Amino acid sequence: MTTSFPPGFRWGVATSAFQIEGATTADGRGPSIWDTFAAVPGAVAGGDTGEPAADHYHRWPADLDLLTGLGVDSYRFSVSWPRIQPDGRGVERRGLDFYRRLAEGLREKGIEPFLTLYHWDLPQALEDAGGWRSRDTASRFADYAALVHAELGDLVEHWTTLNEPYPCAVAGYGEGRHAPGAREGDGALAAAHHLLLGHGLAVRAMRALALPHHQFGIVLNQSPAVPVSDSAADTAAAARQDTLLRRQFTDPLFGGRYAPGLPAMFSGVSDFAFRRDEDLETIGVPLDYLGVNYYYRLHVADAPHREPDPAQRTAADIGVDTTRLPDVPRTGMGWPVEPEGLTEALVGLHNRYPGLPPVYVTENGCVYADRSDFADYERISFLSEHIEAARAAAAAGVDLRGYFCWSLLDNFEWAHGYKHRFGLVHVDYATQERTPRSSYRWYRDFIAAQRRG
Repeated sequence: MTTSFPPGFRWGVATSAFQIEGATTADGRGPSIWDTFAAVPGAVAGGDTGEPAADHYHRWPADLDLLTGLGVDSYRFSVSWPRIQPDGRGVERRGLDFYRRLAEGLREKGIEPFLTLYHWDLPQALEDAGGWRSRDTASRFADYAALVHAELGDLVEHWTTLNEPYPCAVAGYGEGRHAPGAREGDGALAAAHHLLLGHGLAVRAMRALALPHHQFGIVLNQSPAVPVSDSAADTAAAARQDTLLRRQFTDPLFGGRYAPGLPAMFSGVSDFAFRRDEDLETIGVPLDYLGVNYYYRLHVADAPHREPDPAQRTAADIGVDTTRLPDVPRTGMGWPVEPEGLTEALVGLHNRYPGLPPVYVTENGCVYADRSDFADYERISFLSEHIEAARAAAAAGVDLRGYFCWSLLDNFEWAHGYKHRFGLVHVDYATQERTPRSSYRWYRDFIAAQRRG
């Protein structure tokens, strides 16, 4: 590739705590909703749990060496809330010390830490008290954010509050396929709202302690909805899908309003009584950056509601069918490979929200069947095409500041367990041996070529 990006453009990789750390009971760590969910028979493929994952908690120095070998200048990772506050309150010093060692190690290697405070691992004690359905959880999150920031603010400049609130709320509290495994209507919509409220409260709490160079942002998954036909019904279905997945979050964050179509979509499901007059101002606190995670577009058709009675309907039941896939290449997870969707997502945000903060592509990656020689040419093609799509968005006016590949390591892939492997580096879960794939070497060489200009 000859793709070029401006000087200072960041190249990185991303991981998350629950997916790679393992050590789920070590050094005082408390249970998270994902520990509880994974223990439910049938909830996770193969009965897999967060043990051993990639045992990053014990093997982090070697993993930092992999980052150095890759040549990235930035590393996006998350902090495990139950490792810091096992019951959602207080502090576990051993957990904080682990992340201090990690951040110090990154600094010593000249790698910029991009810290995410919440990547889906809510302390189970807070879920027992209502979880994200409860307004109090937003306040607890702000307290946790201020605690971590006070401890690590001398090492970390880039602070992300939430990773992908949509799956947290809709997949976790609406569809039941993610932790905590609930299937609710009003509860899932309340969770989405309180996640955003917690974000705003956390940014305010951290800014009160911040140094001038500290930056604060949020990460959203963006899957543009494409109607499968030009019929009015399918076009309306795509609009509903876009409201649920994207505008439910982007309108309050960057548009100064709640998504206008949301109450009509959920008439009889929720009265949105969990909103308060002052919430929108808190949620819309100005940000220094937006992270965008992109994997695929959704191809949407109109469909009957699965539950005819609105009072029994979940937040995921909006009268759409997203199972119709186009005749395009697909990844090993069956996701359509459409790099133009990344350009569409980035340019669409830029055009919809004047004053949008600078943007990073904070996750982008794929799964394909492994070869014994770890020559993953399909992943190389995928990354190459999507990086070019990101460059096209920048050329169209998007203030794009960096690209993070998902992921450095094979990991626990949520409800899929250890079946699917996103890593540039293969992990043998039995021995914990790390083996860089061909894509690792390609990304290394690509980054080096970009720096040479």
